[in-house]
Amino acid sequence: MRCSHCLVNFHDNWLPGTFYRRNQPTGWTYHTAACPACERLTIVIENDDGEQRIVEPISTSRGPISNFVPSEISIDYTEACNVLPISPKASAALARRCLQNILNTFGYKAKDLAKQVDALINETDPKKALPIGLHETIDAIRNFGNFSAHPIDEKTTLQVIDVEAEEAEWCLEILKELFEHFYERPAIAAQKKAALDAKLAAAGKPPSK
Repeated sequence: MRCSHCLVNFHDNWLPGTFYRRNQPTGWTYHTAACPACERLTIVIENDDGEQRIVEPISTSRGPISNFVPSEISIDYTEACNVLPISPKASAALARRCLQNILNTFGYKAKDLAKQVDALINETDPKKALPIGLHETIDAIRNFGNFSAHPIDEKTTLQVIDVEAEEAEWCLEILKELFEHFYERPAIAAQKKAALDAKLAAAGKPPSK
């Protein structure tokens, strides 16, 4: 298991406890584990039905967002991460808006989000096409958030639709991969090309193609 604070792997060494009211068990228990790397606590509460909820940290760290990602998208993404433990529905709505903003930015425009995803999947330009692994996961995302049952357009992107917590979390993972594909890799490649062209210019040679 990874520490929810620092994302460093740590051994599960949980200390159990029970909540009492008037010296009687309430049916709720808790478990705490300290990360040996950052020394911060992860606290999980559980009821008699075995349902668990992480109460500390309130949101799970997903690592830093690249500076290459536009602020309006990174802000929505960060908020979607923060509200996931509290409301998967709200997290999913914000994640959908992130996804739609990315697709709009790169020219995948359609009346609803499912058709935008279709356009991305069917991209034929090798410079813009998704790598195989990401292509397969994006193809599956069309079932996320009941796209087919609830057409989502610009007016209904933030519509609250029933989703499982795992579905909302999965969409956040896919967004991280899209950030890398659309923003990080092209920006890093452009920086490397600029550095190479500067060296070629200093040597009196034409820029790279």
